[in-house]
Amino acid sequence: MNESLRAVDSWWQAVLSGFARTGSPTVPALLLLGIVAAAVVLSIPRATWRWFGLYVTFVHELGHAFTALITGRYIHGLKIGLDHSGQLVSSGRRGFSATWSGFWGYPAPAVVGAALVWSVSAGWAGAAASIGALILLVALIFLRNFTGIVVALLSAAIAQSLVMFADPVTVSYVILALGIALGVGSVRDFFKVAAVHTRRRNQLASSDAFILARSTGVPSFIWLTGFAGVIAGSATISGWLLWGLLAA
Repeated sequence: MNESLRAVDSWWQAVLSGFARTGSPTVPALLLLGIVAAAVVLSIPRATWRWFGLYVTFVHELGHAFTALITGRYIHGLKIGLDHSGQLVSSGRRGFSATWSGFWGYPAPAVVGAALVWSVSAGWAGAAASIGALILLVALIFLRNFTGIVVALLSAAIAQSLVMFADPVTVSYVILALGIALGVGSVRDFFKVAAVHTRRRNQLASSDAFILARSTGVPSFIWLTGFAGVIAGSATISGWLLWGLLAA
């Protein structure tokens, strides 16, 4: 028992250590290009997207879950499929809460990506890793399938290993790459859902924009425009922050 308590205490101290603020790193142009390239490699080729896309889907569903919780909805369960499908089951009042939580799926990875880039520019990359690990572990309460549980545990383990074993500069670079990759993944998923509305209309039932249109009467293209606006805004903020790191 004592060994278990010591192990838990060591882990918790490692979590807390991540909240120590570090300096904002200066990123040489060549290194920044390498970080962007690494992010693109995670998000574009099918071989890597097959696996990284599961994490992007997880963030997508967590976007639904977080906004559902803050608007008073009850989360019954969350599932992630190996085909990058996701499902969040929640209940509560119809109207604003259902619409608000339904919107924040596709934009969530871009918003989280911008937040991660900001955390690096502000010297809080370690805190971002620790907070991310804790959120992923709390999400286990809602997960209802094996794939989702594995994605959560593996992602949390990687995030916490960074804080425990990597130096602050390495943590900053990894968090920076992850933030950019989430942004790229969000853009990729947006084009995928846009294609559902233009070329693969037999899959409309899986589209958040279609579901929102059916429940609110507001046309799908309005919701798609909203997704695109948030994603583009997040990308602009990320780009501005990256320029600041480059110029620092």
